[in-house]
Amino acid sequence: MNVTEGGSIATAEKKAHYRWARPQPSAAAKNVQQTDDDASPETCELAISGMTCATCAGRVEKALAAVPGIQRAEVNLATERASVEGIQGALRVADLVAAVRRAGYEAEPLTGDVERDRQIAAAEEHRIKHESWRVAVAVLLSAPLLLPMFGVRLSPWLQLVLATPVQFLIGARFYHGAWKALRALTGNMDLLVALGTSTAYFFSLYLMFTAASAGHQHPVEHLYFEAAAVVIALVSLGKWLEIRAKRSTTAAIRSLMSLRPERACIERENEEIELPVGAVSVGDVVIVRPGERVPVDGLVLSGQSEVDESLLTGESQPVAKSPGENVTGGSINGSGLLRIKTTAVGEQSMLARIIALVEHAQVKKAPVQRLVDRVAAIFVPIVLVIALGTFLVWWLSVGNITAGILAAVSVLVIACPCALGLATPTALMVGTGAAARAGILIRDAEALERAHRLDTIILDKTGTVTEGKPSVTDVVMHGVTEKTLLEIAAAAQRGSEHPLARAVLARAEGLTVPALEDFQSHAGLGLSARVGGRDIVIGNRRLMTERKVATDDLEAQAARLEESGKTVMWIATLEPTAHLLGLIAVADAVKPTAQAAVKRLQEMGLEVVLLTGDNKRTAAVVAAQVGIERVLAGVLPDGKAAEVLRLQSEGKQVGMVGDGVNDAPALAAADIGIAMGTGTDVAMKTAGITLMRGDPLLIGDAIAVSRATYDKIRQGLFWAFIYNVIGMPAAALGWLSPMIAGAAMALSSVSVVSNALLLRRWAPQAGRSR
Repeated sequence: MNVTEGGSIATAEKKAHYRWARPQPSAAAKNVQQTDDDASPETCELAISGMTCATCAGRVEKALAAVPGIQRAEVNLATERASVEGIQGALRVADLVAAVRRAGYEAEPLTGDVERDRQIAAAEEHRIKHESWRVAVAVLLSAPLLLPMFGVRLSPWLQLVLATPVQFLIGARFYHGAWKALRALTGNMDLLVALGTSTAYFFSLYLMFTAASAGHQHPVEHLYFEAAAVVIALVSLGKWLEIRAKRSTTAAIRSLMSLRPERACIERENEEIELPVGAVSVGDVVIVRPGERVPVDGLVLSGQSEVDESLLTGESQPVAKSPGENVTGGSINGSGLLRIKTTAVGEQSMLARIIALVEHAQVKKAPVQRLVDRVAAIFVPIVLVIALGTFLVWWLSVGNITAGILAAVSVLVIACPCALGLATPTALMVGTGAAARAGILIRDAEALERAHRLDTIILDKTGTVTEGKPSVTDVVMHGVTEKTLLEIAAAAQRGSEHPLARAVLARAEGLTVPALEDFQSHAGLGLSARVGGRDIVIGNRRLMTERKVATDDLEAQAARLEESGKTVMWIATLEPTAHLLGLIAVADAVKPTAQAAVKRLQEMGLEVVLLTGDNKRTAAVVAAQVGIERVLAGVLPDGKAAEVLRLQSEGKQVGMVGDGVNDAPALAAADIGIAMGTGTDVAMKTAGITLMRGDPLLIGDAIAVSRATYDKIRQGLFWAFIYNVIGMPAAALGWLSPMIAGAAMALSSVSVVSNALLLRRWAPQAGRSR
């Protein structure tokens, strides 16, 4: 086993290296480095309507980015959402909405208001119903136009009557979208469909009237009204299927939103009053009866029950709750009656923050999408050139104008920038949603993309590999009684929030503890305090060495305790001379799933490193228990980031797993930070991934879901590119009729979204064995 000791970043030069060594720090790192709250950018999210393909999203993005004061704008075609970031005070929603409307689309601000969310959801339902009617009418009118393919002759005038409403009523949106694109001097899917179907329609009209004016009884052997009408019907059907499929990708968000109760029962002047949840204030006492959903975040005042938090944390088993414990709004109360003091409501509640984090992850673009955006920006002009070239080759080289027109129409119709635009965001939406259901919150697309590349995982020992709840196992005295040693240690530890301090205080419960006169914490070393008129130091060997306290008399006993996996706290007094009073050993149990979690990470091809401020012997015992070979021991809190950077300098892609509080610099320095089991503000702001419970198996699940999501992104992009690479040449060569081209175009987007939806089958390993 490789056990090494680490150190701190001692010089300003090294600290500067920590901040700037990585050429492109993650969003989490930037967040941690930000020290001036006033300089933080202001953000806004908009719901965008009217987009049909990736080029539309690009046009809206450019329009928003052009607004003065805007620093960043990202538009997600799949969610139809825009995320905008601007200078504080310069970001005005009215300006953003106006910019989107000038680009030819509609926008509405997303406020996070529950009622507003319901209105948007209702509008989406209305849109699906409206599209259903459009598709039904298009199919009913287009179907008879296919009869000539089966030997049934239709009057040209009947074909005209059937095709015209499909072309100009059902297809009106394509003309509308094409006109907006032309006004913006760009192209989109609407332009391709409008050009292709209009060519087929007016060419048929030309053939019909030309032959009729010549006096023929049967004007022509074949018209192409069916090509125009059926293509519009198929594309409309494809968009309808696409909308329904995309709606399925947002199932995770909708399920989280459904957890928000509408009303709460509160105590007011010895009475129980039912109020809307929005009227509940911090400090109000809420009554939650058996089977009800907890309406607010709060602290249990009285009552005992078990609470189902599965949709929030992924925890499959109900969690016991008793007075003094926290409950989260959205969870379901079990068999007991609970009185809860409200600690957070509205946007400050845990559920609201989880929803906001998942929505933020789904609206952000993955880095790989930038390449797709560049392709989409030139896609339509290239297609138009290919279509024109196809027509000219058939006309000038083959001499067949009709074949040239049909081949050009097929090229226009089969080309589909939609699939390119949907491949990445739909996979991200489903992947982040599946992760959220498992209790894994992925901050953004960049975090997900970084996570799939990891080859090294650093695990902080306390709270990640171990329970983080140490208890005193041994008390060794040196010239004092056990009672005196515990009283002195407990008095000094009153000023500390460290888990070791809590263990000592628990052991000393019931003893008469002297007053604490002074206290000072020494990060990574221990503490110094003044107790009962004496200066006391409690900590590790390094602190004893600094204060010139001899430890030789108890070294043998300390070594024995450390070799059994226990952490030793040395206790000494500095008056009248520095000398040892004794030591206290504590043990922190290894989590039941830690060994299985480490084994799984190793099977996934990841090197696992244990990082701890504890001594080498204790760290080695814990590492052996869970199967970790490489250990970095004796690392001070400010040295953890240095160890991360050292591993990165070896060419490794490093993930850091910690509690999201004292590990914040290391979480930010890592390629991806994973906050373990807290869900605190610091964790959500610092880490790229937050695990909502402390099961180490979730670490492997987080990496697994990121890999699965990225696989779907690659599959979607591959099929989108291959579809166009194969489809357009086949159409140009005349191998595909416009109708087959239209069907292929319609199915391309649906297939990409449907492939992404397969991610919903992904299931976490954490909790399976329970």
